[in-house]
Amino acid sequence: MKILLPPSETKRPGGSGAPLDLGALALPSLTPQREEAVAGLAALAADPAEMARALRLTPRQAEDAEPNARLRTSPTMPAMDRFTGVLYDALDAPGLSERARAWLADHVLIQTALLGPVGAADPLPAFRLSAGHRLPGLPPAKRHWAHAASGGLRGLAGPVVDLRSEAYRDLAPVPAGAEQTFVRVVEEGPGGAVRALNHFNKKTKGLFVRALAETAARVGTLGELVAWGAAHGFALRAGAPGETLLVAGER
Repeated sequence: MKILLPPSETKRPGGSGAPLDLGALALPSLTPQREEAVAGLAALAADPAEMARALRLTPRQAEDAEPNARLRTSPTMPAMDRFTGVLYDALDAPGLSERARAWLADHVLIQTALLGPVGAADPLPAFRLSAGHRLPGLPPAKRHWAHAASGGLRGLAGPVVDLRSEAYRDLAPVPAGAEQTFVRVVEEGPGGAVRALNHFNKKTKGLFVRALAETAARVGTLGELVAWGAAHGFALRAGAPGETLLVAGER
């Protein structure tokens, strides 16, 4: 099984790993696109005012984007530790056992706007770039990434469980033919009616992946994932074609 997670705008600063090595990242076929994106963001960061305009940053956010100027030289840390925010706070990768972290390294890819999909254990520097941002000299992010990243995902051992937001799905569509499902987090109301959640969907996704890692889940089919969920307090139900509903609050 492979799980695809969205990134987060916010990231933990610092790190103790060697500087960014694009050749050390998962899906090495994406190295040319990664080189172009890193070069584009580094060039943009050379002019802080232009970077703030291009990335639509507030004055406070401009401070958070300062690491963009040091992309190639700043220290790294595993992607699972670098990202923060609601989903990653619920996942709490730094607080997991080595066994659970190894499971994440084997089973999780995190979609990014700068580097495409990366492995959960891949060493990343701090940076700021989102799916809706366009780097100078490059096409829009979807055109830059979609074809190459979709090819990079080809051949993933299924099932592929897609927890990304719609914007990040567009940057790397899962190729047709793979056993896959897009997960929507919902809340169940009276009579079994469900409605989509916004803010709390991120927390539910983080807790879901944390539980998978803590149990070192061995899942070979979507049916086995549903069975695992039932045994561990996560209700998974069929949704629209190609989708699975994850009911919040069942745990």
